[in-house]
This record gives sequence, C-alpha cells and structure tokens, in this order.
Amino acid sequence: MPAQPLGSQAVDRASALLALVVESGTPRTFTSLVAELGLAKSTTSRLLHALERSRLVQRDQSGAFRPGALFSIYAARPNALHDLVELARPTLDRIGELTEETVNLSVPRGREVVQIAQIDSRYLLGSTNWVGVDVPAHCTALGKVLYAFGALPLPSGQLERPTPHSPVDRAQLEHVLVEVRSRGWAVSLDELEVGLGAVAAPVRGIHGDVVAAVSVSGPTTRINDHGITRLGDVLVGELRRLSTQLGHHCDREAV
Repeated sequence: MPAQPLGSQAVDRASALLALVVESGTPRTFTSLVAELGLAKSTTSRLLHALERSRLVQRDQSGAFRPGALFSIYAARPNALHDLVELARPTLDRIGELTEETVNLSVPRGREVVQIAQIDSRYLLGSTNWVGVDVPAHCTALGKVLYAFGALPLPSGQLERPTPHSPVDRAQLEHVLVEVRSRGWAVSLDELEVGLGAVAAPVRGIHGDVVAAVSVSGPTTRINDHGITRLGDVLVGELRRLSTQLGHHCDREAV
C-alpha cells in the first residue's frame, strides 16, 4: 500500500483530534488527548495550536480544550433554525410513524416557546397546526422541558390558568420541574385545553445544553392509551440520537 501523503496525514490527525474534543461533551486536558490518540506530545501540541488559531478549539480557565468560537458562530447564524428543522426532520418523521400522533419541534425565544416544525397526526381528531401558535409555556409539555433544563427563564407573577388542571403557581411548577429533570421528559394532561395531552423531551446541543424540545400530542385519551411512560421513552431514545447529530455526547448530559 502506498504511503499516505504527509499533508493528508496531518489533516486526518487534526480531524481526529477535533472530533475527540467536540464529541467528548466536557473539556479535555492535553494529557488525555495525547493518551487517547496515541500521538507524540509535540505532534498533538502543534495540531492543537493550529486548531486554536482557526478558532476550532479554545481553552477554558483550567487550560483544557473545548470546541471553539466558530461552532458558536455557526450555531447563531440567521438560518440556524432552518438547518435544525432539516436535521431533525427524519427524527420527527420516525416519531410520527411510531406514535401516529402530532409531533412538534420547538425552541426557546426570550420567555416564549416557538414551535418551528410539525408532523401531523394520522388521526383526524386532534390534528391541529401548532406552528406559530402562542400558548402559555407552563401549561405545555414542551415548555416544562425548556423550563426544567434552563433553556427558558421561569415565569414570574401570577400564572395564567386556561383550565382547572393548569399549574396553580410557580411553587407547584417548580415541583413538577424536579420530576421532569429526574425522568428526562415532561407530560401535560388537560392543562392547556381539556381533552388535550402531550409528552415532550429535550434536544441537546454540543455543550450538553438544551437547545430545543420535541413533543407528541393528541387527545388525552389516546395519549393515555399509548402509555405516557412509553411515549417518554420513545422520545428520549430518538432525541438522544438527534442530539448526537448536533455534536452532543449523550454520556455526559448537563442538568
């Protein structure tokens, strides 16, 4: 087999090093990178300096390496939401096929939950287009997920109560959010509208922070028939794979 060109070898090594930093989920020390890649210290140091100059990696206060500023710039560009929708579409379709219910992708914006994509239910009953609809976040499974994992600031003042099942106050909401963090998904039954139920779970970004949430919703009776825990498990499993595509290392989830 012909020898690999030196330039190509350097690119391969730099790519492997960058992938290791990005996929680790937590900052990596120089020593751990050398040990895992099996490269000489001098080679690893030279490659890291090149990646730093290109803003592909950066050091934290302890000197450990984490993904650089270019990743944040890429994530913040104007068409980032469009890219998120396109990347998430196969996952949303798969969840829709598994549940046959309405599937929504939402992101936090200020103090609101913005629904940016939807897969319609296969049933006529309960098939509603929620994209762009403004609803009180604390009454929704999507909102609870974003509150629970710090993606959305908690509401202040008196909570709006669309139904008798809606959260009474912030103290009750905070108690619910503890449960959401513990099990990894949220549920809303008759809280936004009597007869409407939903289960939601988080989508995590490169640093483990929650950047979006996905829900399955439909008539409360059907949501109960599916099994709330089963729906939660389906969402968590599918969204872990989506989070991995966004660069998150699911073994190290932030809370």
